[in-house]
Amino acid sequence: MLRTRLPLLSIVCGLLLSVGCAEAGDSADKLMLPAKFRKLLPLHTKLGKPKPGEWLAEHEESGQTFRQYVAVGPVKPTKGRNVIYIQPLGDFTKTQRKILDLTTEFMGIYFDLPVKVREGLPLSEIPAKAQRTHPTWGDKQILSTYVLYDVLKPRLPKDACVSLALTASDLWPGKGWNFVFGQASLRERVGVWSIYRNGDPDESDASFLLCLRRTIKTATHETGHMFSMKHCTAYECNMCGSNHRVESDSQPQALCPHCLAKLCYATGADPRKRYEKLIAFCKANGLDTEQAFFEKSLAVFSPG
Repeated sequence: MLRTRLPLLSIVCGLLLSVGCAEAGDSADKLMLPAKFRKLLPLHTKLGKPKPGEWLAEHEESGQTFRQYVAVGPVKPTKGRNVIYIQPLGDFTKTQRKILDLTTEFMGIYFDLPVKVREGLPLSEIPAKAQRTHPTWGDKQILSTYVLYDVLKPRLPKDACVSLALTASDLWPGKGWNFVFGQASLRERVGVWSIYRNGDPDESDASFLLCLRRTIKTATHETGHMFSMKHCTAYECNMCGSNHRVESDSQPQALCPHCLAKLCYATGADPRKRYEKLIAFCKANGLDTEQAFFEKSLAVFSPG
């Protein structure tokens, strides 16, 4: 059994980053958050005591408010470097490619930035030294850190704020780990995520939606890290860390008010217009739960 002090089954979300988010009480939250985002606080649920095996039970994280985020000078897009690039890696079925295309569309709305899909790269770009067969399960895997530093980093376009690889192959980040769903490097502005463990989107309509939910959640989470958004330790939020699939699936696609304020500060997104576009996407693609929550959030920003 491969095991270190890290959990056996873990999602590496911002493995190379220090982590945290708001963890103060309600009154402190209001003092640390711009007024327009404070109105969202009643819609969001504070995290309770973590259960054994969950992320915060295994990882000690200090927390960070919106003001603290601004004070550290976070990574932000600039006028000449504002494109999110998606790099397909390896083969995809027709349905998996549809997941990729919808994820690309969602990313553009979520971050209010242009997104471009690059020409696909074959798995032959990954040498034998960066591949393995899992010693227990027999799954073929590629080394996530090789993808970050040897595939994406040398190909980083000049106008890229971030570059993300998407693959249908399983990922592992190195010795002592079984697998990861995704990994990102803030410093290098590169990330990778896999749909290998997101379910078979061809199995049924419900399986397709589950795969889509999991894929857009991982993609937006990893990209959030690359804009210096750290793990949320206060609310049920898309920026929460996850140790396993059950924990990840239980977390929302929506950002808590602090993390939303960070995103809007970094990218210049207008929260009201962003919610309108997110609602339209969810309605068009059958994401009813997400649509309902975004509609409640939009109502907070709407006049009247």
